[in-house]
Amino acid sequence: MYEVRSFVEDVARRNPAQPEFVQAVTEVCESVIDVVNRTPSYGGNKILERITEPDRVISFRVEWEDDRGELQVNRGYRVQFNNALGPYKGGLRFHPSVTAGGLKFLAFEQIFKNSLTGLPMGGGKGGSDFNARGRSEREIRRFSNAFMTELQRYLGPDTDVPAGDIGVGGREIGYLYGQWKRLRSEHTGVLTGKSRLWGGSLVRPEATGFGAIYFLVEMLNERGESLEGKRIALSGFGNVAWGAALKATELGARVVTISGPDGYIHDADGINTDEKIEYMLDLRASNNDVVEPYAREFGATFVPRRKPWEVSVDVAIPCAIQNELDGSDAKALIKNGVGVVVEASNMGCTADAVETFAAAGVPLAPGKAANAGGVAVSGLEMSQNAMKLSWPAEEVDAKLQSIMQTIHATCVRHGRMPGGGIDYVRGANIAGFRRVADAMVDLGY
Repeated sequence: MYEVRSFVEDVARRNPAQPEFVQAVTEVCESVIDVVNRTPSYGGNKILERITEPDRVISFRVEWEDDRGELQVNRGYRVQFNNALGPYKGGLRFHPSVTAGGLKFLAFEQIFKNSLTGLPMGGGKGGSDFNARGRSEREIRRFSNAFMTELQRYLGPDTDVPAGDIGVGGREIGYLYGQWKRLRSEHTGVLTGKSRLWGGSLVRPEATGFGAIYFLVEMLNERGESLEGKRIALSGFGNVAWGAALKATELGARVVTISGPDGYIHDADGINTDEKIEYMLDLRASNNDVVEPYAREFGATFVPRRKPWEVSVDVAIPCAIQNELDGSDAKALIKNGVGVVVEASNMGCTADAVETFAAAGVPLAPGKAANAGGVAVSGLEMSQNAMKLSWPAEEVDAKLQSIMQTIHATCVRHGRMPGGGIDYVRGANIAGFRRVADAMVDLGY
């Protein structure tokens, strides 16, 4: 019989200085331990031990030349965690905070996120500690080319299919895919998030944000509520927040915050015009990670060096990075009457925030369920590439909405509590885990 504390202690001992990975393992184990203990095939096949150990962690040196002709050296990674359900699938992140441990946590979460979509995708993640801030277009291209030169030997449309993530948008995907084609002389679906001009899917840039809002709509429907008129706080200002703002506004909600490392803006009127929403993309494309210019542009309030969770809203959606919403933020949101929290970032809430929301009866959608829209449309892009087809935006969006509705229903089925409430974290973890575990048992590994 497994016991959570002793199992997690062993994981922590074998993975020193990787607190985010241990946090992710703890959350999953707390949800699935009873399922494992009453399913003999899981224990007999050591599923817990094997599912918390990556298939491989690849680390490599990335050498590139800056505009002054000086050689620069960064570190690149790819964590191929589990491919029981299909090719490794997960984003590439270019950011100075990238570490092997951080990517291991993200790849572990990706296993269950991909499982929840119902599509044949395993879990992986990768990236580099490269910092694009202040770099020219030529430098970003040279770095991307050097990164793909090393990574390409581990990729393939049926082996490992990366996508974009923080610091890797359409521009970087273009440079990476261009280098793949030069090296391999292949035009295959080895990356997703590609341009529509050369194999990409419509709706992919918006998909994570769209999916989070579709999941939110289902949560509200479950409570007999509507999205219409709801005030929403978003963090971040990249593709995820942009997509969420676009879809939430379209469905009648009012998005009142976005944020960056410099602070947050409060736009009481709502980020509700094409001009405002497109400006978010302009900020992202500028390689400038501050949001204060939005306040100057549109006359909104800028609050420096603080997070948006102190604003009174109906819905909070962290869209930026892991552990961005902590216990004190959760208390502030609850005090101000928040009704629903949706993680559009990966593990956007700290463990104490999750506990605080649960104690207050505030439903929380975990990132592995709510932000699965991005990888879902990546999976649809893989299908289109394999069939040499391109679906119209309406068809892709309809498929995305259907997938998010199915994920929500699955979380409800596995997360329904005896008192009638829904533990979305538990439901997502059990559903995602069982599909992978059953595949591992069937395949004998």
